[in-house]
Amino acid sequence: MSTASARFGLPGLVLGAVLIGFAPIVVRLVEVGPTAAAFWRLAIAVPVLWLARRAQPKPDMPPDRAAITLMLLAGVAFALDLALWHRSIHLTSVANATLMSNLSPVFIALTLHFGFGDRHPPRFWIGLLLALAGAAWLVADSFTISHETAIGDLLAVGTAVFYAIYQLLVSRSRRRYTALDVMFWASLAGLLTLLPMSLAFGEKIVPTSARDLALLAALGLVVHIGGQGLIAWAQAHVTASFASVTLLVQPVAAAVFAWALLNERFGVNQALGGAVILAGIVTCRLAMLAAAKR
Repeated sequence: MSTASARFGLPGLVLGAVLIGFAPIVVRLVEVGPTAAAFWRLAIAVPVLWLARRAQPKPDMPPDRAAITLMLLAGVAFALDLALWHRSIHLTSVANATLMSNLSPVFIALTLHFGFGDRHPPRFWIGLLLALAGAAWLVADSFTISHETAIGDLLAVGTAVFYAIYQLLVSRSRRRYTALDVMFWASLAGLLTLLPMSLAFGEKIVPTSARDLALLAALGLVVHIGGQGLIAWAQAHVTASFASVTLLVQPVAAAVFAWALLNERFGVNQALGGAVILAGIVTCRLAMLAAAKR
């Protein structure tokens, strides 16, 4: 890993998190089914990723079937993440879905800490809790707990679990393969997973207006290739645990975009919640840098 690349890892991760903040707005506006929107996100991205991958220099090492299998499994996990999250938005409040689907840093940190022996310093856990508290503060005005939202809430938690699996598999795959390779194989597997799910749910799949085509193009090119692509690239330069915490920038970006584009509320609580999230991310970053120097 070059020093220059490592230096741009964190900014790339933050920019990727900002770009995926557009996703909830597009999903809300586009007039196709929620799972179908996830399908089109990948259907538009896969051909572009294929062309870009063909243009990159060929690696000297032969293809590794085990590594490709991991990337395909990452794509299946990502497809399930998208399907559950898009559906949870319709079964619970946006605030509930946002908060609970962003619990993935907890699952990633616990998995690495207890499953793989990657010990995190105490200050990292403080930063993680601080960032999660900020996320809760961000959505506190509209967060509710009730029997009516229980199924949607559970689906949102499932979203966090599958996104944690996706991030862990991508982080491992990036040890040997480029971001384009990882994105292509994972997106292809996700695409093949989401199409039968969309058909099984009986959703409206085919977009019928230029507006919907433009929104889906933005979802595939800006959110997926731009946002998730930057996140996959950054995974080679930061730890999976820190990357997952940094991605809590996404609900802040989503709230700002919803305020600017949809005229949704963004007041003092949202601003303070965002500030607490950023403080938590900085705390985690300082903890990881201090641990690396030991």
